[in-house]
Amino acid sequence: MMISTTMNGKLNDQVTAEFGAAHAYLAMACLLDNMSLKVLAGRFFKQYSEELEHAMRIVRYVLEVGGTVALDGVSKPKKDYKGVEDIVATALQNEKDITAKINDLVALADKEKDYATRSFLQWFIDEQVEEVSTMAELLNLVKLAGNNVLQVEAVVRHQMLAEKS
Repeated sequence: MMISTTMNGKLNDQVTAEFGAAHAYLAMACLLDNMSLKVLAGRFFKQYSEELEHAMRIVRYVLEVGGTVALDGVSKPKKDYKGVEDIVATALQNEKDITAKINDLVALADKEKDYATRSFLQWFIDEQVEEVSTMAELLNLVKLAGNNVLQVEAVVRHQMLAEKS
């Protein structure tokens, strides 16, 4: 095995965290869809897929370095939100929590002089900068729109179309 038992365990914990984040985004997307906010729901469905991809990246890495993947259950997602701002604020906090976990993995890789894992984790560091920034921007947009979430829908639709081109 190319990684320590400790690193293997922490990477498995991260897989669970990523699946948990996906589960939370799926629940948020469904709530937004139920509010008829289809564009925001689409954004959160996309986030759900990205979190699944993150988890699978780690799974493949653990297997590639001869580790053992041990899957744990994820927590039931929150369902009692006060509104769109609360949903987005929770998503931002979730991204900050994931970032802290990634940073802890990097610190462990540095401590163990596990340069392969350190290199692997660089993608996640870069990804989390983008994830936190994007969600913070969305939260600011929601706050600016106040009670007019349809303005948020319009801006997010425009952003999603721009991403495709």
